[in-house]
Amino acid sequence: MSISYSLDMATEQTASQVARELCDIARTAGLFDESITPALVLDDGALTTKGMWVRIGKETPQPWDPVITDLGFTPTVWGRFQPGRSSDYSDQQDDMIRLVSGLLDRTPGDAVLHFQTEVIWLLRRDSEVSLNERDDLWPPQRLAAVSQPNRRATHEFSQE
Repeated sequence: MSISYSLDMATEQTASQVARELCDIARTAGLFDESITPALVLDDGALTTKGMWVRIGKETPQPWDPVITDLGFTPTVWGRFQPGRSSDYSDQQDDMIRLVSGLLDRTPGDAVLHFQTEVIWLLRRDSEVSLNERDDLWPPQRLAAVSQPNRRATHEFSQE
């Protein structure tokens, strides 16, 4: 199985709107060129300049989804981030955080960034952002990439 990160969002914006925002953020950050369109991000996903595959989609959650059962909100849009093997993994994670922080600036609602429902990296609930307390996940350059006011708190999914 591939390593992947998920951004689950409960937002009034559509997946198309979120894909459009992501493309704008990625272009501004130099991570997408002009050939990457919101339609591509929605359909097949797109590669960043460092090789991370990124895709946005409409969520159709099941009642047992741990975001619903453990975090108390129902996602409507998802984002997937899958690091490529051709570039430094840590650099790709840094880029992922830049993209996610940009989306949080432009997309209202609750959100969670997690690694395969095992580790919650970031949680925004009721407009408050908390970042996992693990320093290996949040070295200084990643912390600096988060534009939202935040606090450090570790949240977990239940193991059921």
